[in-house]
Parts: sequence; structure tokens; C-alpha cells
Amino acid sequence: MKKILIELCRGLIEALVIVVLIVSVAYAATGSWHIGFAIESGSMEPNMNEGDLIFVQAPQRTDIVTYEDGKLLNHRSFGDYGDVIIFRPDGLNDVTPIIHRAMYWVEAGEKMPNDKPAPHAGFITKGDNNPDYDQSAFMLGIEPVKPEWVIAVARIQVPYLGYPSLILRKAF
Repeated sequence: MKKILIELCRGLIEALVIVVLIVSVAYAATGSWHIGFAIESGSMEPNMNEGDLIFVQAPQRTDIVTYEDGKLLNHRSFGDYGDVIIFRPDGLNDVTPIIHRAMYWVEAGEKMPNDKPAPHAGFITKGDNNPDYDQSAFMLGIEPVKPEWVIAVARIQVPYLGYPSLILRKAF
């Protein structure tokens, strides 16, 4: 019995060491504890689909390139110009983060897509499959995305691998 208990403890310690190593390597590579996000809707189709798992990089480890700048620099990600960012709308922590493309930057007071002056500087965002910007009166109507609201920048896409996360989230 004692031998079985020792083997069980050894197995648990080995598993814990492996998990710690994987998490540490992932953090070292991405700079973020959020290493991936599952796509929950069709707002980014056809470039990202529901159920895709998106691996990310911390925004502090990269410069976010907007669609507008991406056209000039020929910087593309996920089938179009500019970077795709994951952000907390209006900086709220109790809502699901949004994954949309950074379209352009506005300074405080500049006109937003809804013709109102921007309350502060930030990114104007849009889902690739959405007809309007997130900051328009017709869509979400959120404020420009402040850099500190950006959780991550999308980097790698793995089709279908996000479905287990979505299924578990809906079950609980």
C-alpha cells in the first residue's frame, strides 16, 4: 500500500512539473497568461471561424498595426491588413472580451464612425464580417479601445481546437 501511495505521489508531482513547464514556456513565448482564446461568433469570418483557437501575444511585446497602417506597410494578419486584437469593451472586466481588427487610431476629439467626437484616444475596431465599426451607433456603440484595454494580439489560428472550451463554457 505504501509503495502504491509513493508511486501515486510521484506521478502527481511529475504531472505538476510538466504543467508548470508548459505554462512557463507559454508565458515566456507570449508574455501573457492568456495564451489562447476560442472564437465564439462569426464576426471575424471568413478569416476566423467559430470554434477556432487563437494563440496570442501580449500587447506589450509588439506594436499593434492598424488596418490603415497595414495597407501602407503591407502588414497582413488573418487574411487582411492590420492586427487582430482581443480587448475588453469600454475597459469592463465583467464582459466577454471581443476579438476584432484594429482599423485605425483616433485622438481625443476626432470624429468617430458615429460622427461623435472621440472621448479619448484609442483604436477603432471592426469584425471582418460586420458591416459597421464597433464604435458606430448601429453596432456595439463602444468607445475607442484604449491600449490598456487590449488583452492580447492574435498570432496563430488552429481550426476547431476552441470547441471544447466553448462547449464547457456553455455547460457551466
